[in-house]
Amino acid sequence: MQLEQYQDQIILGDSLQILKEIKAESIDLVITSPPYFQQRDYDNKNLGNGNETTEEEYLDNLLAIFHETVRVTKPTGAIVYNVGDKYLDGGLRLIPYQFAIRAIKSNKVFLVNEIKWIKLNPTPRQDKRKLIPSTEPFFIFAKSKEYHFDLNNYLQHLDEMNKNNRNNPSSNLGKKYVELINQSDLSDNEKNRAKKELQDAIKAVYDGEMSSFRIKIRGIHKPAYGGQAGGRNDQITNNGFTIIKITGDRLKKDIIESPVEITKDNKHPAVYPLYIIQELIKLLSKPGDIVLDPFNGSGTTCLAAKKLNRHYVGIEINPAYIELANDRLNQIDYFQELFI
Repeated sequence: MQLEQYQDQIILGDSLQILKEIKAESIDLVITSPPYFQQRDYDNKNLGNGNETTEEEYLDNLLAIFHETVRVTKPTGAIVYNVGDKYLDGGLRLIPYQFAIRAIKSNKVFLVNEIKWIKLNPTPRQDKRKLIPSTEPFFIFAKSKEYHFDLNNYLQHLDEMNKNNRNNPSSNLGKKYVELINQSDLSDNEKNRAKKELQDAIKAVYDGEMSSFRIKIRGIHKPAYGGQAGGRNDQITNNGFTIIKITGDRLKKDIIESPVEITKDNKHPAVYPLYIIQELIKLLSKPGDIVLDPFNGSGTTCLAAKKLNRHYVGIEINPAYIELANDRLNQIDYFQELFI
């Protein structure tokens, strides 16, 4: 099948069968969230994934589709799966991690990152003997070391916020370190030198020469690198302290915070956050690339791709959800969500 035939469209049909028609190594990025195992009513009339009677059958079917998404992905591409867990007989089954382990055992992909989605508004539970589940994993797989990874474009709004904070000096910056220096058993000369270098570090942050810093103080903090001699530990031993300069943008960690999407006009029971998807698309693809979602649902992946100037291909077994997704794609009141 020529990919142009389905480009910027949502295709009605079974994911596995349609994926088999797509040319190998023709997709730049796959982002998807398969139906959770026996978790929600997707109104699919028992069609498609999620309706299996056993978790083993569910994982077998999911892995079959996963391997097809690997086949159609370019060596420079990535494959992202958001998989939900399930309680059975009172215990979590760790289905996302069963999936991820089986995926990498195939030796066709390796796991780049597990991004932990922290839900700011998790669903309340009445069970008094369990904590409320409030996280889900997004697994980023790649099939070669050449995968596209634009770290500077990921969570860029947090970098801008970081720069704005540096331009708005706060009297609290470094205050805690002054207190720790005063509490330490350093000599008076060492304390004076530490406070002077602390003020120099604060000024460097305000001047934009570095983004942040940390201080390790003898007797207050644990030695660096397990106490091995050399480097910072020598500075702590000889001077009583060391200052660690942090340059560049905010550290990009493997966690992302976002509310669960709750919109009255969206009839799909499990909508993952547009915010997360747009950030993953910016991290793992370039404008003009092709983004595929084999479990298209309400079309969030396609919507994010379209608004970020990527092409999209969606696959969905339920015609009602295709109508919903196309309605969302045709809306003109889209805005880019930012959470900080």
